[in-house]
Amino acid sequence: MDNEYYEWLKTKEAEARQKQEQFMDRIAGKLKRPRQREAPAHPFRGAPAYWRELDWSLEERLARFEENFTAAGGHVVRLANFEAAKAYIAAMAQTLGARYILRQDDPLLAELGVDEVLTAEGARVSVWNGHRSEAWITRAAEADFGIVAADYAVAYTGSLVVRSAPEKGRSVSLLPTALFAIVPVDRLKTRLGEVLETFDKAGREALPAGIHFISGPSRSADIENDLTIGVHGPGVVFALLVG
Repeated sequence: MDNEYYEWLKTKEAEARQKQEQFMDRIAGKLKRPRQREAPAHPFRGAPAYWRELDWSLEERLARFEENFTAAGGHVVRLANFEAAKAYIAAMAQTLGARYILRQDDPLLAELGVDEVLTAEGARVSVWNGHRSEAWITRAAEADFGIVAADYAVAYTGSLVVRSAPEKGRSVSLLPTALFAIVPVDRLKTRLGEVLETFDKAGREALPAGIHFISGPSRSADIENDLTIGVHGPGVVFALLVG
């Protein structure tokens, strides 16, 4: 019985491979060119040398990031220092009528001191994982906006890079209605490869559970090619370039 079964499997596999060959032959015929039966030679492995050498000046990085991030629907604000960043967030909280704000438990954000300013204006501020008993994912979904410190930003792609950690829950950047990302300018890189190399050098054991690349607000056109903003994440994203 077993031999009959294996023979049947071999027959079915042969039939499937024959159909696959016929299918590929039809495609080649439609394209009016012979079948490619061997993998083509690739002169490069990974990024070519000239791409690895690309390194824009700080001013060009700032300009290119703003251009690319804005083109994707995000908002970029250049601020001289953290005091200006704190004032901007407080002003936007008033403008947007934000009553509940959630931020990462990040030393940079604690140093920013925005909690006291927002609380004085009547808003409630929570710090991710401040109390283990809290239902933090639910809290994030209720937040008017989230505040994160970007680990990196990439000028060429107009992307923010945010790593997750126990004190830096991914929900802070994914679930609130609006997102504010603080980006010290020394974290702004030219190429995405510069950021990926840091993860590679750190080793697999040091990788976080999630690394998020954010290029503007959430957008989807899955249904009838109709572009919708804010389906899978914040519909408004601010990148605050500080320094």
